[in-house]
Amino acid sequence: MKQRVQEIINQIRPQLQADGGDVELVEVTEDNVVKVRLQGACSGCPMAQMTLKNGIERILKMKIPEIKYVESV
Repeated sequence: MKQRVQEIINQIRPQLQADGGDVELVEVTEDNVVKVRLQGACSGCPMAQMTLKNGIERILKMKIPEIKYVESV
């Protein structure tokens, strides 16, 4: 599961990097919760929660329906 999530994050990453940000996969829990760390411009951005939920989480759940949610750590 973690490898599948990492592959999708690697596909999303260039869009975040284009805006000066980045995302790091921290962990995928046993109950399919994905924990990520937003970096660069994303870490202090007021839109970070929208990026997390409407971007990263939406794409991950679309491609891996077993994912429950994504949270930033």
